[in-house]
Amino acid sequence: MATQRLRITGRVQGVGFRYALQDEAEKLGLAGWVRNRSDGSVEALARGSPQALETLAAWARRGPPAARVTQVRVEAAPDEPQTEGFELRPTL
Repeated sequence: MATQRLRITGRVQGVGFRYALQDEAEKLGLAGWVRNRSDGSVEALARGSPQALETLAAWARRGPPAARVTQVRVEAAPDEPQTEGFELRPTL
């Protein structure tokens, strides 16, 4: 198991990005969370197999149809306390 943090910028708020990312993460069997940031970006923390994490990062580079992703920063992250499933969190 590995954990990674994604920070997605571009036109990623108001286009269903969080919900679509949550759906994709659940399909991949990942645990974690996703939230909007006050700077207009979307942030996610995902935990699972390296292959599933790579697939999620590739999906984030495209996003849902209405999104226009300009950058996805991916970095390894320390494990956080276990979460069940993949949750939506409030804006930070």
